[in-house]
Amino acid sequence: MTGRRLTPSQTIGPFFAGMLLERQVLFEDGDVRIEGHVYDGAGDPVDDALVEIWQPEGFGRCPTDADGAYWFQTRRADFIDVVVFARGLLKHLVTRMDAQPNKLWRFDIHLQGPDETAFFDV
Repeated sequence: MTGRRLTPSQTIGPFFAGMLLERQVLFEDGDVRIEGHVYDGAGDPVDDALVEIWQPEGFGRCPTDADGAYWFQTRRADFIDVVVFARGLLKHLVTRMDAQPNKLWRFDIHLQGPDETAFFDV
């Protein structure tokens, strides 16, 4: 594309208002509960992030609370795709949670720092 340049991304946020704040449930009858927190690079909770999980059957969405916590009730799967939206991010982040052997799965998300979650470049 001669003479054209890509426009840089803009930060998204602050989060969130309206429908995005409403929890969208994937499976109310699910046999697995996923719990976790979202942390920034300093280890502080992110109280206005939005976490989505994706499975072949659909997706669920959950905003974090004042402690940075989120949770889902879903069905067991080999793995679940996880998408994170948060203040200060130029793009959403994508990672994956592998199956755990019990009914309560723990998945904390660290946006930066020494415990940073592995994110895919998509």
